[in-house]
Amino acid sequence: MSATSTGAGTRTIWKIDPSHSNISFTVRHMFTKVRGRFTDFSGTIETTGNSLTNGQVQVDIKADSIDTHDAQRDNHLRTNDFFGSDENPTITFRSTQVTPRGGNQFRITGDLTIRGVTRQVTLDAEFDGSGMTPFGTEAASWSAHTDVDRKDFNLTWNAPLETGGFLVGDDVRIQIDVEAVRQA
Repeated sequence: MSATSTGAGTRTIWKIDPSHSNISFTVRHMFTKVRGRFTDFSGTIETTGNSLTNGQVQVDIKADSIDTHDAQRDNHLRTNDFFGSDENPTITFRSTQVTPRGGNQFRITGDLTIRGVTRQVTLDAEFDGSGMTPFGTEAASWSAHTDVDRKDFNLTWNAPLETGGFLVGDDVRIQIDVEAVRQA
């Protein structure tokens, strides 16, 4: 991958550095919020000139890399009750539109596929900065978040609580913080 010139400016490909990035989520469990993350993912961000507006974002997440700090729960999340990671090993996001909101703020709309179900989602995003690293590479950082209803992706398993309500909430907050390295 390399930077190439286009009519709108120089196209640059940035490769997500998983060792300096985080893809996490928060969901209600009974009466509290539980946080988890995915530890195995990759992706690219394409910019045109200094702008992501005409660019693209692609992310692939290994569903079985889920980590909620509880091995028994993680194993349950990998089953067909939730992600079904044997049959659906990859969660993907492919952007379809980037809309500036002023300053370093923008929205990224795209197709999120979980468990073979694709839904359009919009992430509120921010460009956090860029520069040369002490190792002679150029890095840039972005952060983004969105809320999704897990039932929209056929993640419907639940258990009723004796006091009313359910064990697992429907609303999931997804938080993404990435550092990416410019490809020569």
